[in-house]
Amino acid sequence: MAIQEPPAQGVNLIGLTRGDYKGRASTLCKGCGHDSISARIISVAYDLSLKPSRVIKLSGIGCSSKTPAYFLNQSHGFNGLHGRMPSMATGATLANRDLLAIGISGDGDTGSIGMGQFKHMVRRNVPVVYIVEDNGVYGLTKGQFSATADEGQKLKYAGLNELPPIDLCMEAIIAECGFVARSFAGDPRQVEALLKAAMSHRGTAILDIVSPCVSFNDHEESTKSYSWGKAHEEVISDFNFIPARSEITVDYAEGTSTVVEMHDGSHIVLKKLDNNYDPRDKMGALRMLDEAREKQEFITGLIYLNEERPSLPELERLPDTPLATLPQEQLRPSRETLDKLMRGMM
Repeated sequence: MAIQEPPAQGVNLIGLTRGDYKGRASTLCKGCGHDSISARIISVAYDLSLKPSRVIKLSGIGCSSKTPAYFLNQSHGFNGLHGRMPSMATGATLANRDLLAIGISGDGDTGSIGMGQFKHMVRRNVPVVYIVEDNGVYGLTKGQFSATADEGQKLKYAGLNELPPIDLCMEAIIAECGFVARSFAGDPRQVEALLKAAMSHRGTAILDIVSPCVSFNDHEESTKSYSWGKAHEEVISDFNFIPARSEITVDYAEGTSTVVEMHDGSHIVLKKLDNNYDPRDKMGALRMLDEAREKQEFITGLIYLNEERPSLPELERLPDTPLATLPQEQLRPSRETLDKLMRGMM
């Protein structure tokens, strides 16, 4: 068996540098948490040696939906209508099941105008890494409350929010999503570990990443601020991600842990900080989120995991060869077949 040569210094296994995964310069406000998430995606893509041509970036409308321009400039991309990104992800992954779809959305793009599309995408188990850059406001239109804004929150220009927030992780679990996690843009190590695990999940993977808006919603009373997040974060799981490559050694702290095998042969090692919490317990996950909301705790980590659900391409019994690469004679029925079909309808 041939021995794989180690990559040259400064390049990954496919010969790309970290800079090859960058995008354009950001036009977001200085210090925006969204830029931190873009940096994590760049780092993860480099570490996993992702082929840029295998990735499609998808987004809707909002500050968050601008961010695909800031990473993976050699990948495919499609910026669509407000709240309609799940439809694009569905079409792209059905046409080409070899694509890794990375969807970037926001709490408005997902939790308001896009809620219906979001829920149906999850119930269909469309294979997409769906990242919600969650800041509780509409930053692109000057800071109005979004659907995830805290009840009782006050903003200088928007007044008082009297409505309860939507918990997007809870909504995803109820819709039978098989990978649901929450993190904080200011915790790069956890964000990277969750991203790597999500990219190995074969169905919909939801990552709700609280990403403070430095212009409109970074005051101490907001649960979407840097200071509140750092002060109230409750980490339910500590991760190491193990890519499926030969001769890998892992060093992690002692404690109770469980190995979760992903469908591409990769693994995540989940260190349980609370021995009573099981990420495969659906009702336990919902109960924990509800209790956290009551206590105003900020729960981060892998909240729920179900590896058993088939993805949409599997449910549709698509061939292993992507539809986009099949020859015309296999995609289009012959004239004789169409004539036979029409005669059967008479």
